[in-house]
This record gives sequence, structure tokens and C-alpha cells, in this order.
Amino acid sequence: MAMFGDFSSKGGFIANLPKIYGIYTGGFIVFIFLMAILEQMGLSADTIGLLFVGFTIVIYAVIGWLSRTMQLDAYYVAGRQVPPVFNGMATAADWMSGASFVAMAGGIYVGGHPYLAFVVGWTGGYVLVATLMAPYLRKFGCYTVPDFIGTRYGGNFARLCAVIVLVVASFTYVTAQINATGTIASRALLIPFEVGVWVGLAGILLCSMLGGMRAVTWTQVAQYIVLIIAYLVPVIWMSNKQGFGVIPQLVYGDAVQRIAELEQLHQVGVLKPAEAVAGMSALVVKHNAPADTFVANWRFVTLVACMMLGTASLPHILMRYFTTPSVRAARSSVAWSLFFIFLLYFTAPALATFTKLQILDPNLATSVIGKSIADVNALTWVQKWSAVGFLKVMDANGDGIVQINEFFIRADVVVLATPEIAGLPYVISGLVAAGGMAAAMSTADGLLLAIANALSHDLYYKMIDPKADTKRRLIVARVLLIAIGAAGALVASLRLTGILGAVAWAFCFAMSGLFFPLVLGVWWKRANRAGAIAGMIVGLGAGTWYLYAVKWGGMKPWWGMDDLRFGMVGAAASLVAMVVVSLLTPAPDKETQDMVDEIRIPKGETYLGSTH
Repeated sequence: MAMFGDFSSKGGFIANLPKIYGIYTGGFIVFIFLMAILEQMGLSADTIGLLFVGFTIVIYAVIGWLSRTMQLDAYYVAGRQVPPVFNGMATAADWMSGASFVAMAGGIYVGGHPYLAFVVGWTGGYVLVATLMAPYLRKFGCYTVPDFIGTRYGGNFARLCAVIVLVVASFTYVTAQINATGTIASRALLIPFEVGVWVGLAGILLCSMLGGMRAVTWTQVAQYIVLIIAYLVPVIWMSNKQGFGVIPQLVYGDAVQRIAELEQLHQVGVLKPAEAVAGMSALVVKHNAPADTFVANWRFVTLVACMMLGTASLPHILMRYFTTPSVRAARSSVAWSLFFIFLLYFTAPALATFTKLQILDPNLATSVIGKSIADVNALTWVQKWSAVGFLKVMDANGDGIVQINEFFIRADVVVLATPEIAGLPYVISGLVAAGGMAAAMSTADGLLLAIANALSHDLYYKMIDPKADTKRRLIVARVLLIAIGAAGALVASLRLTGILGAVAWAFCFAMSGLFFPLVLGVWWKRANRAGAIAGMIVGLGAGTWYLYAVKWGGMKPWWGMDDLRFGMVGAAASLVAMVVVSLLTPAPDKETQDMVDEIRIPKGETYLGSTH
């Protein structure tokens, strides 16, 4: 048990990380083979799914328990002892949310090329993190993002504004992750979605409540191993089974061409769904595409911009770089993060492609389109996903045959359903469910911790009770973790929007209020307190107003920027407000400007800008 807390000894946990996680990976692979053997011996599919999800959650909970701590540095920043490679894995897991694992390939499956904007934007955002943010925030030596804002600009009001933006963005994001855990739990455990979100929340809290950032870090490394294995195995299997070889990322272009032929055969773009099914999409997508190429390209570029700037503004991601041993390690950690993220993002379009081909191609035994309604409804996987409200087959024209516009599926479950759609052994479905749960839980852990830490450190300790001792501060942080998680589960159970939609909103909230106060706080010495406050208030306010106006207020979007792109309005307003107000008010004092000069040197000792 002391192993997870031994950061100082050369023979301790840190020194043995490769060995420990190597054994863990080997053990997980053995577990997969054991489940495969039990499936062949007759173990039911439902039991396999339950064992996969249950086994992995228990492992994460054990790591969380072994990592418990009452030390502030360990709870808030994992003792600043996380090596770059492992911090890269933890960051990738933190990043590989339910949106990345569960919903992104589903979005590409349903919407095609436009959804690649998420892949491009999320990946490109890490270039901004590496060049503009991570090394300098690590050099500063803060605990949280509002900690940097409050100390760089001075005053509690600036800190409070940063806390508000963080809570709005992170809470929006965490509801999407709890939504994903509820989706997986409802299928794996055969329980209603509204119950599944609370089961998912319980697993999330077990990982993070006792050990804070230390527990979350080592749990996220374990979760990344699970999710990347779970994502790659079914794609490689499908690619090989369909005759395209074992490197799907390089050959799915041929599958895209085959899909285009099948879509033409099935008259995609001519047929339209005869009846709307709430929250689901048919394979007919082309009739929704903008006729104007410029508009389509503009919408793609603006969505990429929102995802990039949002990535570089998300507090739970920036917090990960506070945990490295040095400034240099923070920069190296970003490179490793990109590598581990690339492994999944490079695969997502291939997964969407092979899944769609699996449904469309009549030469494949498990195809759906063109089969009789009765035969399709008799499929076990169709029955089970229909039972939990994520899939629907309807005979709109009464011919008894499933047409391309009569098979409806929620984009959020495409990845989870892929192994069953492809007719793979159910052990692969259990593996994918475990991977999806790992992805959603890892991000939810990071988000809940970001909110609780900001409220306990920046609001409670820095502003309300500066004399609070360590024990009281950590108790407050843990109580807040539970309360925020419960609120997130409650909102997620309402299904106000899909997973990708909620994530896009979170990114737009973050960039609206935090991107320019953070970037200009590092790169513009003239930026001052009044400017930063104006930037956060005006940016968040303008973005929120635009979201409400186009989503619920009936306003026509400006230049095609819908509710997924409101961050463009918020960030632009934030920049203008911050620059104008900073120039109209006195410059920061010499001490602050010298501090900015110091933190812009991405090497050397940490500048302790605040007392923790």
C-alpha cells in the first residue's frame, strides 16, 4: 500500500513504473483471454459484459484507495513527481473522454467529413498547449488555473471570475462524461440509463475522492492502457475480416470507395427518413450537407478553431502539466500526450468506415440494409440496444425490407455496438465497454477534481478561510467532489444534448472566458487585472448569450456559426474587451512584469508566485 505513496525512494513506485504497468497490462490481456475461454465454454454475454466493466472498475478503485493521501502537494499536483511518459498517458486518458472514445467515431459514421473537424481541432489544440501554455504555467508553480489568474493579475475578484468560468466549462463537460458512463452501464448491466449514470458516478468517485490528483494520475495511466487496447482490437479485427488487412488506418480509403458505391446503390441523398426518431440518425446524411462549398468549409474551419482554442483553455488538461518534476518535463509531457492521443484519433475514421460498411455491404453476413425487417429485429444486438432506447428499426414504406433510411441509431453508441454489428465474439464487446467506461471515467475524474480543487483551494482557502489547516481543506475538497458529481449525474440523466454537443459547449465556454486571459497573461506584460476581468466577464457573457440566442431564442446564426461554435463569438469579445480595458487602465507594477519575464523562460527553477 505504501508503494503508491513512495515518491522519494529510487527503488520506490516512480522508479518501478514501467515494471508495474507492464505487469498490469499483461494481467489485463490474460483476463481478456480468460473471458474468451469462458465465452467458448458457454458463459452468457450479459455476464461477460458485467465482468469486464466490474473488473476494471474494481482495479481503478483499488488504485485510488492505495493512492490516498493527506498531503496537499500530493492531492493537488501528485507531488509534482509524474514522469513525462506516464503523464502523457494520464493526459491522453484525461483527454480521451466519452466524446473521443464513444461519440467521435459515431459522429463521423453519421455525419461524415464535417466531423473530422473534432479530430483536427482536438489534436491541433495540443500544439497551442505546448507552445503557449504548458511550460510556462508549470514554471509558475501554481495548483490550479484560477491560481495562476489570481496571482498573475492580483486580487480575489479576478480569481473568482476564473473559478466561475472553470466551473461552467468543466461542469458542462463532466455531464457529457457521466452521460457516457450511463450509456455504457445501461447496456453492460442491463439497467435503465437514468440508473446507469449513478452507477458510473460511483465508480468515478471511488477513483478520485481519497487520493486527489495522485490517485487520478495513476488510475488514468491504467485506464489509458485499457481504452487503447479496447479501441484498436475491434478495428483491426474488422479490417482483416472484411479483407482489408491488419493496418486499418492505412487502408480504409478502399472501404470509403466501396461505401460510396453502396450509397449510390441505395440512393443516399434521394431518400429521406419518413419519420424523425428523436436523438437518432439514419444512414441518410447527404441531404443535410450545405449546398455552398464556402459555407461548408467555413463551418469546418470555425469548428476546428473552437476545438483548438478550447483545448488550450480546459483547466483539467492544463492541470496535468502542473504534476511534472520540471518545466522541461512539462514540455516533453505534451509531446508524449500527442503521441498517445494520435494512436486513437488516427484510428477513429477507420472504425467509423468499417462499421458503416458492415451495415451496408450485402456481401457481409452481418449486414442490415436490404434484409427483412423480421430478420433484423430478431438479431440479439438489435433487440438489446433497442430495449435501452438507442436503436430503432422501422418499416416506413411497408415493404418488409430494411431500407437505408429505416435503420436509426444514436451516434453515441456506434462504437459500443460495433463488435456486435460485426458479429465479433462478445468478449470484444465487453472489452469495448470497458474501454469506453475507462475513457469516460478518466475524463470525469479530471474534471471533477478540477472543479473541486478550484472551489476548495481558490474559493474556500484563498478567499473564505485562509487559516484553514490541511485536513479541513482536503475534507472540503472531497465533499465538493461528491456534491458536484451528484449534480452532474442529475443533469446527465435529463439527456439535454448528445455527448459531442455537450463537449463542444464545454470547449466554447472555456475558450470564451479563459483563453485570452491565460495566453496574454504569459505573453503580454501590459495585460492587467481590469483587462483580465473584463475579458473573462465579457467573453463568457457574450458566448453564453449567443448560445442561448441561436439554440433557444430563435436568432439566425451569424455566418453559419451554430450553437457548437459560440466560442468564436465569446473569444472574440474577450480579446477585444481585454485589450481595450488593459490599454485604458494603468499597467501592472514592475514586480508583476518582472514575474512575467521570468515565467517566459521555459527552464530553470519554478517561480512560486503564490504561497500554498
